[in-house]
Amino acid sequence: MKPITRRNFNSITAKGIGGAALLSSAPFACAMGANQDKKKLGIALVGLGGYSTYQLAPALQDTQYCYLAGIVTGTPEKEKVWADKYGIPEKNIYNYQNFDDIANNKDIDVVYVVLPNSMHAEFSIRAAKAGKHVICEKPMGISVEECDAIINACDEAGVKLGMGYRLHSEPYTRQVKEFVREKTFGDILFVSADASYRSMGNPDQWRLNRELSGGGALVNMGIYAVQSTIYGTGENPISVAAQEFSTRPEYFKETDETITAQFQFPSGAVGNITTSHNFNANAMYASGTSGWFRLQPANNYGPLSGVTSNGDEIKFPHESQQKLQMDDFARHVLFDEPNKAPGEMGKRDMIIVEAIYKSIANGGETIPLDLKPGYGFGG
Repeated sequence: MKPITRRNFNSITAKGIGGAALLSSAPFACAMGANQDKKKLGIALVGLGGYSTYQLAPALQDTQYCYLAGIVTGTPEKEKVWADKYGIPEKNIYNYQNFDDIANNKDIDVVYVVLPNSMHAEFSIRAAKAGKHVICEKPMGISVEECDAIINACDEAGVKLGMGYRLHSEPYTRQVKEFVREKTFGDILFVSADASYRSMGNPDQWRLNRELSGGGALVNMGIYAVQSTIYGTGENPISVAAQEFSTRPEYFKETDETITAQFQFPSGAVGNITTSHNFNANAMYASGTSGWFRLQPANNYGPLSGVTSNGDEIKFPHESQQKLQMDDFARHVLFDEPNKAPGEMGKRDMIIVEAIYKSIANGGETIPLDLKPGYGFGG
């Protein structure tokens, strides 16, 4: 197999694989120009669990347009640990009670909400009212109503809103989007996507508590699979039917364990997703009228990998997806570049999630989806 890499990308483009838009992921591709003297944006992480600790904070040591400026935690013991490790001044450390005081802190431009799902809306709205730009982890909320409230709060405050959808900034996913836009493999007829892992941890963890999580595998891993079918076809679905399975009800007492769903798209393409907290799966496959492509793995922190029916290997140098994602959002704020994962994308995905749960509740009934073409698509 011949690898698709940044080095040979231009020659491959001449054969119809890929496109020049992918090159914009290179550092400084945004042409800073008159904005060259803009300062880096200060980001405050709200919630210092595993994702902040092992992914976001390390990534912020390498970002070009933003940096770790502050933290918000409900665990006092973490304050000194983080302050010592990252040089965070005491005035930039907050808890959940005094969080609103962040409005007076000029060091902090962006608040990144990395809390249990049921807390996303509250702290995204409070951040917006404090005049801070917002990045919200997925799912955006635990209902479409919460998504609307977040979007409205950011609009009213005049701040930017982005979703923590890291894959839209990394090159493998961008290559998939390019395949679809350029019809490299013809019109897409079918997409399948799997996003799962086996949960063996503490049965009292918040992800298994429906009040905190708003759902199970679907709102956690399933959103990756839903998104894969959307950018794998370049369309929003027009209907969905879904099924739920449980083999460990003693462990998954409140949340969904395994869900499958089938989508129909305006072009006639169909899609299938599987998501679970009971087994490992990580892939997306798309079949077109003149070939196919596959990513496997497709949605973990990387490195990802892919192949095509042309015998080409899709391969790029590995970079932190979180670093790319946060720099992309910072460029959106600083230079008005397109928002790759806007709040409307988070709302669209929650509309689909609610339709999947409705279909399951109605015995697998096909639920129509009224989504405008292109609604929720990022830049």
